[in-house]
Amino acid sequence: MKPIIGITTSIEVENTHVTLSTANVQAITRTGGLPFALANLTNEQDIKAIGDQLDGLYVTGGYDINPFLFGEEPHPNLGTITPARDTFEIALIRYMLEKNKPILAVCRGSQVLNIAAGGDMYQDIYDQINHSLLQHQQKAPKGHASHFVKVKENSLLQQITGKEQLLVNSRHHQANRRIAPGFASVGEATDGVNEAIESQTHRFALGLQWHPENLLEVDDEDSRRIYEAFIQQSKEAKHEAL
Repeated sequence: MKPIIGITTSIEVENTHVTLSTANVQAITRTGGLPFALANLTNEQDIKAIGDQLDGLYVTGGYDINPFLFGEEPHPNLGTITPARDTFEIALIRYMLEKNKPILAVCRGSQVLNIAAGGDMYQDIYDQINHSLLQHQQKAPKGHASHFVKVKENSLLQQITGKEQLLVNSRHHQANRRIAPGFASVGEATDGVNEAIESQTHRFALGLQWHPENLLEVDDEDSRRIYEAFIQQSKEAKHEAL
């Protein structure tokens, strides 16, 4: 049986509707998972019930993150935030980590994963990092790979891709800063901006700052390997739960 993969959804500012990119859905279906779009719920028991049904969690990109969650007030360059989504995702991530179920988190998702585990982030890398940076908000098609990421030796990410360096796309102005306890930075852009984190204690909890779902649309092999590894771990979690 295919593993059930919960995919988080982007919620609009007034909570009137949610959206989910078809690229995220297709990334899961193409690599053997059964995708389910998740509503942004608030009840703790409901959130745990969702987590119990999932074999893996895929945390997607979207708006900025409420800085109160890591003890800061809003930076002038902070973009749109949706607190309901933040609250839901952090609660579900923590529950999935507690149950040691696989998590793949991309872009905003990587930042939420880090915050849920006890880390923090830059609200705006261009203002809060005091040296020259690459263009992290590319002016190119979504599937265009625009800068390199150096991959940490012997990391899970290197084991999955077999690469010391990846070529990735880039659509963000925020990034992880202090990495959560039990996690490690395993990928950096050539300007030092964090691009990948992974748990050192869980079976699979990987956060990527880029958008592999769009790279997979143009048949990027590294992206395919990442999703396949996530789905495989989710399959194993499913079998262990039976």
